[in-house]
Amino acid sequence: MKSFPVSGPLRPRIILIVSLLTVLLHQPTSAAVPSSDIMGAVCASVIKLVSFSNNPKAGLDPKDVAVVIDYVLKPKPLKEIVLPKIENASGGYFESDLRIRLTDFLQYSYNSQIPAALTSPSSLRYSRWMNRTEALNKITSSWKLPGPEDTPVVIRQLLRNGITPDQTTGFYYEYDLKRTLILLHYKGRRVLITIAKQANVSDVGKKGFVLGRDDDWNYYYTGIPGAAKPGLGWGKSYIYDFFALGVYIDSVPSPSMIRSGYFQWLRAGWSGVNFVQPEHIIKGMKRHDRHSRAILESPDLPQSNEITSIYQKLSALPRKDLVQRYDILQKARDSMAIRKGKIKPGEVKKQETYANVPKEQIIEELMVEYLKLALGKPSPIPPKIITGVY
Repeated sequence: MKSFPVSGPLRPRIILIVSLLTVLLHQPTSAAVPSSDIMGAVCASVIKLVSFSNNPKAGLDPKDVAVVIDYVLKPKPLKEIVLPKIENASGGYFESDLRIRLTDFLQYSYNSQIPAALTSPSSLRYSRWMNRTEALNKITSSWKLPGPEDTPVVIRQLLRNGITPDQTTGFYYEYDLKRTLILLHYKGRRVLITIAKQANVSDVGKKGFVLGRDDDWNYYYTGIPGAAKPGLGWGKSYIYDFFALGVYIDSVPSPSMIRSGYFQWLRAGWSGVNFVQPEHIIKGMKRHDRHSRAILESPDLPQSNEITSIYQKLSALPRKDLVQRYDILQKARDSMAIRKGKIKPGEVKKQETYANVPKEQIIEELMVEYLKLALGKPSPIPPKIITGVY
């Protein structure tokens, strides 16, 4: 395999679903524990690739690329595996097949004009690209797959992510993340590798709620530090570290299918103690896979160009107009939280101007409401508020 010169810096989706304290509240699920020798070699290559992502001066070793791709393609008795602990972070692996072409997967999941939360609404509130440029916008709005002789495309990005409240504890977090995408051709297949490394400790965990069914993607954000679960309101929780690598491979027999394999490590808790177990990481990845599959395989999913058209309409609106729409969304969430018994009327947040909420975040949250309606799910606000068309 030839050496890989590096070109370019993107913005991938993130598969971070934090399950703090579920280790204390649920029995662990079973997962395979593979041979330590085999898994040790694979994890060593994964960590070298994470180091490559974290340090732009590091070289991309084609042997490590081959090791992780070959492992994902290898037949396995189970698709969920406990990974060795690294740097005191618990780890897990999960693998699945998705009925979508790799080109379409790229257009929906890594398009600079389709917010990342649209393919990860159960885990992401927003994902803002902090090093966006016009050149990268162009690359990521019209993906081209590499041929056998093409140099791999390497795109680096810095994200500011906000995640949704945990189902059990209600904690939600914000943090900075370094991400790298590698698009290449390997043994007759097109492959996307995504690498993520948390840049620093997250902001303190704040109290939020899941409003209704998990599948409806409705959440409430109080802005108050602590947990929503009774007895845990005192907890000052943090995500101390997160690093992961995902592999997405197009299927040679069926071009409308991709194989995905995801390695993830997480260290989170309070007082410096990690409360995350591998079983809970795997549970989170399986939940994300279920929601992402429901979106990307849905016959009701709009064409990617329809979604980008809505994004462009919202982006063209004056900030004052967007803030008015965002305020309507927040008040609708207040009403839902009261009806669901999550908060009392007197606990509703004071009127806010949302002056400090970035425009990209406002657009992303409105776009998730647009997706809900497109897929036949309820939204707390009318369509005209979401799409910008009166």
